[in-house]
Amino acid sequence: MGEISNEQTSKKRTLSEIEVEYVEKCYGELKNGKKVKSSETTFACPYCPKRKKKDYLYNEILQHATGVGNSSSDKRSVKEKANHLALEMYLEKDLAPAAGDGPSKQQENGQSKDLSKPMDGSKKPVDEGDTNIQCDHDEKFVWPWTGIVVNIPTRLAEDGRYVGESGSKLRDELIRRGYNPIRVHPLWNYRGHSGTAVVEFNKGWPGLHNALSFERAYKADLHGRKEWLAESEEKSGLYGWVARADDYKLTNIVGEHLRKIGDLRTISEIMEEEARKQDKLVMNLNNIIEEKNKQKIEMEQKCNESSTHITKLMEEKDKLLQTYNEEIKKIQMSARDHFQRIFNDHEKLKFQLESQKKELEVRGTELEKREAKNESESKRLAEEIEQNTIRNSALELAALEQQRADENVMKLAEDQKRQKEELHNKIILLEKKLDAKQALELEIEQLRGTLNVMRHMGDDGDEEVLKKMEAILKELREKEGEFEDLEALNQTLIVKERKSNDELQEARKELINGLNEISSRATIGVKRMGELDSKPFYEAMKKKYHEEEAEEKASELCSLWEEFLKDPDWHPFKVTVVDGKEKGFINDEDEKLKGLKKEMGDEVYKAVTTALIEINEYNPSGRYITSELWNYSEGRRATLKEGVEFLMKQWRLRKARMEMA
Repeated sequence: MGEISNEQTSKKRTLSEIEVEYVEKCYGELKNGKKVKSSETTFACPYCPKRKKKDYLYNEILQHATGVGNSSSDKRSVKEKANHLALEMYLEKDLAPAAGDGPSKQQENGQSKDLSKPMDGSKKPVDEGDTNIQCDHDEKFVWPWTGIVVNIPTRLAEDGRYVGESGSKLRDELIRRGYNPIRVHPLWNYRGHSGTAVVEFNKGWPGLHNALSFERAYKADLHGRKEWLAESEEKSGLYGWVARADDYKLTNIVGEHLRKIGDLRTISEIMEEEARKQDKLVMNLNNIIEEKNKQKIEMEQKCNESSTHITKLMEEKDKLLQTYNEEIKKIQMSARDHFQRIFNDHEKLKFQLESQKKELEVRGTELEKREAKNESESKRLAEEIEQNTIRNSALELAALEQQRADENVMKLAEDQKRQKEELHNKIILLEKKLDAKQALELEIEQLRGTLNVMRHMGDDGDEEVLKKMEAILKELREKEGEFEDLEALNQTLIVKERKSNDELQEARKELINGLNEISSRATIGVKRMGELDSKPFYEAMKKKYHEEEAEEKASELCSLWEEFLKDPDWHPFKVTVVDGKEKGFINDEDEKLKGLKKEMGDEVYKAVTTALIEINEYNPSGRYITSELWNYSEGRRATLKEGVEFLMKQWRLRKARMEMA
């Protein structure tokens, strides 16, 4: 078991005999196989198993062992410090050659030199998460990391107060030297500049590295805290160090300022706090990931369910489509077969008719040849020829029966016409009955007058007068009964007329709805009465503006006149009596119409007046557009019969196209 040499002991702080013995014991355990190397390039501290960082490089573990072994903190036990001193000795003596680095040199003040720093004191870049700090981790520092600079030159100003250099100049100097402070804050009191300044560094680990480099630079020049506090000759130049607990507790301006801007924290506490924050962050992230995974599973389940449902629907749709196609094919085949049978029967019947016609022609020729034989035979032949002619006509009528079968559909329109004629006849009959009723009422009144006269004359007891009164009274009762029957018949006819008229109006309305989507180019269609034609407006505007602007202007002007047409207060009509009836005509003297005609021309004027006439004829009270069954070829209101005929024609055309398909 090796012993600690005097040279090694001189590098360390003064150890007691017990500590030296314990260090030698630990060193022997390390040499006998206690695991330090994790791999060819990484090492692990066997005395810090709970430490978060497990693997170190050679320089890192050497700095760790040196820092803990030389720590002056009371929180470190003697055993822990002795273990790390033994580890430092083992690393320098036994592992340095294998690692490819020689033993690290000790500085004169007993601290191991930071191999990650350049020899000229300039700062090597440090990662944000690097916690390998060459100092006691349990020593209390002022946090945020703060440096103190004293003995700053000052001079007495004219107002009796001391003044000195600004903090920004000192900060720029420190930045130039590579210490990267955030700001330098000179401390002032009632006498002015105190000759002291506080240097603020970044809160992270790079800030601590910068602060310690700042302290080492001044310490290397013998201008550290120890030299400043030493009682010696007069001090010259600047003195600087990192603020610790002793400085924080001072009662002077420095202590007061440090207590205002920060508090005392150890590196271990900051590392533990960061570890807690990191653990909390990891926990939160794990919870979020777990929740997202649950949501993902739920979404996948819903997606799978939706996909299954959509697949089922698509299968059902395909089945329905297949069934529909099969049914359509069956219907088409059935219709084709039926049509073929009809065509075959028609051809067969036509062939039979042709054969019979030819036979009759042959027989007619033979009869004509026999005509010369005798007169009686000639007469019989003439009669037979006439009969053959009749039979031939009957056969021709039979040939047209197939064509007449297609025309049976037109009976619907004829029935509608017949019903309308019947209704008209009923109305005429009703008017006759009304005339008869009025004549009967007059006759009844005459009988009542005669009866009253008879009653006045019957006071003298004339039997003949009494008989006449009884006869007149009997006739009066019969006439009253007949009048009541006529009244009942009249009411019945009125009800039937209203019902028939309602049915005709409903049929006309349904016909309008059915033809509403047919183009106006057809013979019979639906016309919107009172709708303003925008084409003349567009043609008029094209003469004044280019095409795009003309379309916009025409739309605006057309919309304006549509609003005028809807206005019930504007009534540009004059009423004239024609054939004993009042009839409305356009008032040419209306100011709006005169202005329109003058400005836009005859075509626009005609479009507006046409819409006005249609509105006045079909909806004068509401002044809004209505739909009407219209005969475009004759430019008039179409009859119900014309509408039904047109609809049946369209139906037959569509049927023929379907049969051809």
